[in-house]
Amino acid sequence: MAEAENTFRIPIGPIHPALKEPVRLSFQVEGERIVGVDIRTGFAHRGIEYMGMRRNLIQVLYLAERICGICSVAHPIALTQAVEQAAGIEVPPRSQYIRVIISELERIHSHLLWAGVAAHELGFDTLLHLTWKVREKVLDILEELTGNRIDYAIPIYGGVRRDIAPDQYPKVQGTIRYYRGLLDELLDTFLRDPSVEARTRGVGVLEPEEADALCAVGPTARASGLAKDVRQDRPYLAYGELGVKAITPRDWGLVPRGDVYDKIVVRLLEVGQSLGLIERALLEMPDGEITSFPKIPALLAHLKKAQGEGLGWHEAPRGEVIHYVRLEAGVEEPVVWKVKAPTYSNLMSWKPMFEGQEIADIPIIAASIDPCICCMDRVHIVRGEDETGMAMEELLRLSRAKTQRILTGNG
Repeated sequence: MAEAENTFRIPIGPIHPALKEPVRLSFQVEGERIVGVDIRTGFAHRGIEYMGMRRNLIQVLYLAERICGICSVAHPIALTQAVEQAAGIEVPPRSQYIRVIISELERIHSHLLWAGVAAHELGFDTLLHLTWKVREKVLDILEELTGNRIDYAIPIYGGVRRDIAPDQYPKVQGTIRYYRGLLDELLDTFLRDPSVEARTRGVGVLEPEEADALCAVGPTARASGLAKDVRQDRPYLAYGELGVKAITPRDWGLVPRGDVYDKIVVRLLEVGQSLGLIERALLEMPDGEITSFPKIPALLAHLKKAQGEGLGWHEAPRGEVIHYVRLEAGVEEPVVWKVKAPTYSNLMSWKPMFEGQEIADIPIIAASIDPCICCMDRVHIVRGEDETGMAMEELLRLSRAKTQRILTGNG
């Protein structure tokens, strides 16, 4: 389509200082105002699902953990639930509470990481360094409980790999007290600072109708006032017993506007919510076994005999993660493994958020959905030296054809 005489095109990415991961944004601008944007992905495609369908299910678990370093327990939790459903594996109650505790610690470190990135994009690097300094504490307690600061290797089919010992309870409780003492300071620094408010109020707005129509998830949707949260809407693990209520800007006494400011509100309040969930999970966690299969060979033997399909989900820090698997008896590898990461649902939110804004707001608007492109990328087509885009209709046709091949045993 021909561009108007006073409209110019500004390409950003796939590699650019304003982007934390490769994606190509092509903006149409009139002066400083953005009037349109094209979004192109596919630069971080790694073929994770393809590799997973050529490994046994234990190996797939560690591959799933590496879909995203920040969500390195979110993907394994969704995958384990899917496989447990397909293979009919029971999960001891204690291990479900441990999964919740690790998940909520991950949410705290992810939201603090994002808050630091947001401060940096606003040019407020003092706040970046403060936020990332205090984030170290949650990484320390994750290392104490799991042995790693990321890629914790905790969930396994039928339970968890490590228990939380009695002498570790005071350390977790000490971390909760540390963040409770800091949270008011962080809320005050981010939400009552006039420069932060000036740069984020009315910027990158996603109206609730747009969030609903575009199927936005996680803090991106909740900042627009949609009270959707997988932990609340489809309780799993121990979330049903603990009780979770989706947080929106109304919990801070605001009418949701869906702008960048509201996205800060939701993420910081969710840090406080996670502290409460961890505290209750520690208090209410029952005694008992932490896995249904203490021996890996026995677990592998059970999985190899399993036949069926399963769906697992989890409210990751960025929103809903879904894993689907199909198992066939006598086959060690999953016959089908599909992953849907939250950025896949949130990416198109960028379009209404960018339009009408100024060029200088591109970095903070891009960061506001907390994008994780490596989680999301599923396909990139290169034929020879020509990069070829693929329309949705063609992708749908290929997807349906593959499903048909799998159902008829020719996949």
